[in-house]
Amino acid sequence: MLSVEHIWKNYGERNHPITVLKDVSIHLNKGEFVSIIGPSGCGKSTLLNIIAGLEAPSKGDVHFEGNSIVGKTGNVALMPQNDVLFPWRTILHNVILPLELKGVPKKIAKEKALDLFPLFGLQGFEHHFPFMLSGGMRQRANFLRTYLSEKSLLLLDEPFAKLDALTRAEVQRWFLSICEKNKLTVLLITHDIDEAILLSDRIYVMSGRPGEIMKEVYVNIQRPRRPDQFATKEWLSLKQSLIDQLHTF
Repeated sequence: MLSVEHIWKNYGERNHPITVLKDVSIHLNKGEFVSIIGPSGCGKSTLLNIIAGLEAPSKGDVHFEGNSIVGKTGNVALMPQNDVLFPWRTILHNVILPLELKGVPKKIAKEKALDLFPLFGLQGFEHHFPFMLSGGMRQRANFLRTYLSEKSLLLLDEPFAKLDALTRAEVQRWFLSICEKNKLTVLLITHDIDEAILLSDRIYVMSGRPGEIMKEVYVNIQRPRRPDQFATKEWLSLKQSLIDQLHTF
């Protein structure tokens, strides 16, 4: 579905460039959940922005479903780390925004969204405003709005990072069930190794700046996965190997 091919990204003057991404190549197959982990500042978010068409690479190409999408927006759904709900709109009116932008009549957009509120754990909160919801509930609304963009690939930039530990575990379990039920294709940026193992089919490990792919790891732990598996030998062995890889940079 997605092929990122030899991406380089430089900033600054041509004679004195600062290289952020160095020859990055990754791929995603339809229905896969893939995570990217790496040190802060290694260019993970920049890579997502390039895939989403918000930034152009200095070199390289991005192919989505067989077509180059470099510099082209609207092909994939990007959910940033920060809460992007509009405070003056109700949760219902927030989540239907992607459908409104596509020209879907408001009545049809609302009907489509309301059908999904129970699945996303938001039933009863349709007419609440964002400030009335907990962090976990707002994040569910963010996920629903991203889902309603109706794109076949979701790009998620540390969507759980600002949640407290208990809420994060709850939302992770819920989101994993959504992904498995709907066979979503997801590329996730995260600093949390346990989170990457819990959610992913594969994990790419990036080096420090300039960011490059140092390792591709298959997560062969049987699904469904649960946080209570964090202490198993299989889990700890994989986690330690990822930690060791990160500590080599």
